[in-house]
Amino acid sequence: MGIKVLFIYPNTYGMNMLPPAIAGFSALLKQHGHEVSIFDTTYYAIDYGIDADGTKMERLNVVPYDMGEKGIRLKTSDWKDDWIKLLNDFKPDLIGISSTEDMWELGVLVLEEGREYIKKNNVKVIAGGVFPTFAPEICSQHELVDMICVGEGEHALTDLCSKIENKEDYTDVTNLWIKHNGKVIKKNKMSKPVDVNTLPMIDVDMFEEARLYRPMAGKVYKMFPVETIRGCPYTCRFCNSPDQMAMYKNEAGGGYFRKKNLDLVYKELKFMKENKGVEYNYFWADTFLAMNRKEFDQFCEMYEDIKLPFWMQTRPETVTDYNMKRLKAVGLHRISFGIEHGNEKFRREILDRRWSNKDIIDKLVIPKKYDISFSCNNITGFPKETKKLAMDTVELNREIDATNASISTFMPFHGTPLRKLCESMDLISEDKITKCITGETILNMPQYPPHEIEEIKKCFTMYIKFPRNRWKEIERAEKNDTEGNKIYLELKKEYLEKYMPTADADPHGGLDAWEELEQMENEVCGPGTATRTTGTATNNVSKKT
Repeated sequence: MGIKVLFIYPNTYGMNMLPPAIAGFSALLKQHGHEVSIFDTTYYAIDYGIDADGTKMERLNVVPYDMGEKGIRLKTSDWKDDWIKLLNDFKPDLIGISSTEDMWELGVLVLEEGREYIKKNNVKVIAGGVFPTFAPEICSQHELVDMICVGEGEHALTDLCSKIENKEDYTDVTNLWIKHNGKVIKKNKMSKPVDVNTLPMIDVDMFEEARLYRPMAGKVYKMFPVETIRGCPYTCRFCNSPDQMAMYKNEAGGGYFRKKNLDLVYKELKFMKENKGVEYNYFWADTFLAMNRKEFDQFCEMYEDIKLPFWMQTRPETVTDYNMKRLKAVGLHRISFGIEHGNEKFRREILDRRWSNKDIIDKLVIPKKYDISFSCNNITGFPKETKKLAMDTVELNREIDATNASISTFMPFHGTPLRKLCESMDLISEDKITKCITGETILNMPQYPPHEIEEIKKCFTMYIKFPRNRWKEIERAEKNDTEGNKIYLELKKEYLEKYMPTADADPHGGLDAWEELEQMENEVCGPGTATRTTGTATNNVSKKT
């Protein structure tokens, strides 16, 4: 018979892909005979103080897009009414809330709205995800939360649901912190990382079809989030990867970084293309090119039959002439590179990113050589940073001259080395919950106060693309006053006209590109293999000095 599991996904990021983790849990639980549903807040008009999509477009970080071109709009119904109706109709035995740190309080808001039903029907609640994993003490303080899952949830959820179904004691389930009468009474050991090659294909059908649509380079496509790698081999200090790897090594005796068998990846891609009408693939990996030459060649050979454009994110140092040329030939449309900061010494000592600016610039010439569009992601507001140091990030991005660039606010998330640094510097308390990276800083640093951080973010892309003789105007536009905002709007209009890439009409490149691609592929792979399509770069604006 199984039990009924209801997930809460507290999200206001409209452009985000559906979460593969929850979709994976659903597939696994259904495989074990359980029934699954979800309450996804993505397209509800919830006033949570975060407009991540709007902020990105306002700051010129992304090519403007309209989800409405696919008929996707915010829901007109009240989320509270829909939530209570779902509870009464579905009648869950277990509620699972999966949350990042910036969305935790929204998740709590949803839980609270269902308090009467949860209490009356004695529904158990489990919290999991990256925030409960690294801040279980905080999450366990909420009265309605009965269990915390620390680490991966696949083994824990299936074991928990089985024991609930069979009315067995579940207090010994690995990875779980168990509460009783409002207090944590047991902290179970962690199980070894799950074998990702034993998991079923993710259950995208648990979400509304609209959640498969995502913007890319100004157009909206039906996309599939593809997992090839779980974890990351790098140790950036603003990320939870170092703590994640250490936690699993020390507590579970296993490494967290794993690679998925590409034969399984191929089956998923093929299925989604043929059965779900997917037109674009979104590779969900922190560093997609964290693979050796053999693995890379296997991927390219596998992807030859897919014939869909795709997006990936990676680090500049993973780029080679060989992999860019070959990826272009099999359908690579767009890359996102993590640059993060432009000062070499700061980047090395504070962020643990050790490549020189020259190396980064030289590497990012290569995708341009093959007409591959790419964006550069940057962060500002780090501890010990100054506005002068932030301008080094501007300078590096001017040298790179990517198709487009973005800058986010540093947020000291729990489970990251820089969180610990912020706490040691008395910049933040241990229990402080962070907010969205597109929002304002929560750090009040005398050498780099919040208003200066916002000024850099406001005009970041203008500093990159406009010639230096316009910088005095841009500097005035930074100020949040009547004159500054007037100048900003004028500069924004000019930026959109002169420097913003145009939306791709056809990410496949078009029929006129086939002959060129066939020649390129034959050079790399040998004759008779070039039946692929590819992307087209959108940035036709040269940087002015």
